[in-house]
Amino acid sequence: MGNRADDEGTDISIYRRPLTDTVHADTPTGAPEQLLALLDQLGFERNTVRPTGTQGPTYTWHEAPGHLSEDETRRLATRAVPTLLTAGYAVRIPDHLFDQAVYRRAVEDIRAQRAAAASPASPHRPRRSRG
Repeated sequence: MGNRADDEGTDISIYRRPLTDTVHADTPTGAPEQLLALLDQLGFERNTVRPTGTQGPTYTWHEAPGHLSEDETRRLATRAVPTLLTAGYAVRIPDHLFDQAVYRRAVEDIRAQRAAAASPASPHRPRRSRG
């Protein structure tokens, strides 16, 4: 049994589960822990189902927290996209979950963080007075 990321050939497929308000962020079967942890950090909640015996795959998926409003869920999903793209992952998100303004702000935040990290710390040197 696959999932949307497996079916679509992407690293992350963000979508609203049919007939529900639940937003999923699916990763391919066997996705690396690094990707799963990044989705955790971005605010998605990890779910895992293990087989009852020793046979069969473990299924892992992420969901937007259920207590978020529809607008908050869209912001969460959209804000995740530039971070995931910057990390080198292929992401699929439908238009109804994507907010262009939120995306632009998230990109600006990433640029500002990178600029701050790249700027050398300027040591403060006290001046000596001659006199």
